[in-house]
Amino acid sequence: MKRNNFITSVLMFAAMPLTSLAIDVKRLLRINKGFKINAGEGRIHGHIKLKGVNSNILDVKISGSDTDGDLAIFEQTSLSQGRGTPLHVHLLQDEIFYVLDGAYYFQVGKDKFHLRTGESIFLPRNVPHAWTQVSEKGKMTVTLQPAGKLEEFFVTMQALDHEPTEQELAKIFNDHDMQIVGPPLKLD
Repeated sequence: MKRNNFITSVLMFAAMPLTSLAIDVKRLLRINKGFKINAGEGRIHGHIKLKGVNSNILDVKISGSDTDGDLAIFEQTSLSQGRGTPLHVHLLQDEIFYVLDGAYYFQVGKDKFHLRTGESIFLPRNVPHAWTQVSEKGKMTVTLQPAGKLEEFFVTMQALDHEPTEQELAKIFNDHDMQIVGPPLKLD
């Protein structure tokens, strides 16, 4: 029995350099040239017009497919005053929001924050969070690391032909490595 454990350990140790080499080769093969995304444009999907959680517009600036899933950056044009996300968690991604214009109200865990133009907030993975748009209009940059499935979530939400039920919304969140854990954040 000890011999089998030893052999297994040796084989696992020997395979480690091959695994890390495969990751490095994958990174070397991804896009090796910079690119520009013009103001008011979205890469790959054009403008993604959300349905369900809010009616905001998302522009993919850097896709997870550009970075082998390491990073994604979106620009969100907020058109849904008084609306935002349900309280939810990202199981695998950290999020950073940078407010370009307008005002928002965030909850991260039990803490609540008012954000205005020029301010940022960090939302760690596995910590429940939500946000609501305070101002009539607004704009934020959203960064995810790693990219995860949020880009696909946005595309799925755009493709809906109806307002999703709570059950449909929970399933869509779950399908994209997120979980709804509470209601949307109400403005104080």
